[in-house]
Amino acid sequence: MAGHSKWSKVKRIKAVVDAKRGKIFSKLAREITVAAKIGGGDPGMNPRLRMVLLKCRAVNLPAENIDRAIKKGLGGGEGVNFEDLSYEIYAPHGVVLLVELSTDNRNRTAAEIRSIVTKNGGSIAMPGSVSRLFHRKGQIIVSREVVPEDKLMELALETGAEDFKSDEQGFEILTEPAIFEAVHQKMESAGIKAEAAEITSHPTVTVPLAGAAAIADASKLIDALEEHDDVKEVYSNAEFPEVA
Repeated sequence: MAGHSKWSKVKRIKAVVDAKRGKIFSKLAREITVAAKIGGGDPGMNPRLRMVLLKCRAVNLPAENIDRAIKKGLGGGEGVNFEDLSYEIYAPHGVVLLVELSTDNRNRTAAEIRSIVTKNGGSIAMPGSVSRLFHRKGQIIVSREVVPEDKLMELALETGAEDFKSDEQGFEILTEPAIFEAVHQKMESAGIKAEAAEITSHPTVTVPLAGAAAIADASKLIDALEEHDDVKEVYSNAEFPEVA
C-alpha cells in the first residue's frame, strides 16, 4: 500500500514481505517480465523496468529471479499480452483508493476486483472522481540514522527536490516525477540508502483513521486488493496511526 503515514507504510511493507515473500516475489517477477517485453531488458533505456527494479531491491529479490524474468520478457512472455488498468474506489470511512493493475484478461480482472470491493464495504467510483485527489510525485524515504538532516536537506535542495519533511523517525523527500531519478541517483552516489524510493500517487488530502473498527475496515479492503495477482499498487489517502 502506498499512502500515509509514510513510516507505517515502510513497516507494513516489511511485515508483508516477511509473511508473504513468495507472493511478493512472484508479483515483482511478473512486473519485470511485462516491463522487459514492452520496453526491453536494459534498465538504462527502460524507465518502467528501472522502477520495478527499485522495488525489487527494497525487498531483496534475488538476482537470478530478476534475470530469469527479464529473459522471459525478452523471449516474448510466452505469447501473453498484458494491459495496464486502474480502478478508482470508495472505501469505508471516507477513504479513497487508486488501484493500478496489469492483466491478461480485462473481463476476468474487472469481475474479480468488483467482487472484492463489494464484499469489503467499498464501491467503484466514476473515472476521475478519485484520481483527481492524487498527484504523481517522486518519494524518497530515509531513516534518521542514515544521514544527518542538514546534509540530506542540502543535497535534496541542490538536486531540485520539491519538498523536504522531517520527523522523529527520518526524512521524506518529494520531487516532480521528471527529476526523481536524478535526485535518487545523487543520494546513492553520496552513500545514502533509502528505505523506499518510488514514483507514487500522493494524496492531496488525507483521512486520519481513529478507532479499531475504522482501521480494520480500511485495512481489510486494501489487503484484499493487494492479494489479487493482477494488482501492482494500491494508493490510499488513509492516514493510519503509527505502529511502534
